[in-house]
Amino acid sequence: MAYDFSALTNGIKETEEHLEREFSNIRTGRAAPALLDNIKPEAYGTRTPLRELATVNVEDARTLRILVWDKAMNKAIEKAITEANLGVSVSTDDQGVRVSFPDLTAERRELLAKITSEKLEQAKVAVRAHRTDALRKLEADEKASDISKDELFRLKEEVQKIVDAGIKQFEATAERKRKEIAQ
Repeated sequence: MAYDFSALTNGIKETEEHLEREFSNIRTGRAAPALLDNIKPEAYGTRTPLRELATVNVEDARTLRILVWDKAMNKAIEKAITEANLGVSVSTDDQGVRVSFPDLTAERRELLAKITSEKLEQAKVAVRAHRTDALRKLEADEKASDISKDELFRLKEEVQKIVDAGIKQFEATAERKRKEIAQ
């Protein structure tokens, strides 16, 4: 009988997606439109996500160009980005809003690398919790005589292999982010 590890693999996949989103919010020296995903300027009496008000394009390695559909929103968008305290400079011109990313200092790079490591550790803790849940279910199945002791031992090893593969993937993602920060 093949055991169903879908809950474990889905949990690891969700954790990986969350880690990717967390890493996309860590600003490196490069202009990345994802950095503005959480910006919600005041528009028409309510906070509205930026992507619903404008398109965001990469102008060059250190500059984003926000092309606002309603030019009257330029100042509100500029204000929202400034208030978000992202460490970028914002200016408005006749074409839209320009967001410039300054060069990172060595101190800031170290801090970002540390934040990356913290996010990685949080993801590892989440995966370990998924592993614990899977192991508890296996032990409950063994107590209910649904699986034998030998099968339990083999399935525990398989759970550990799945967890190890997930953590290895997380570490590779974190290493890519650290290299991006170092550039």
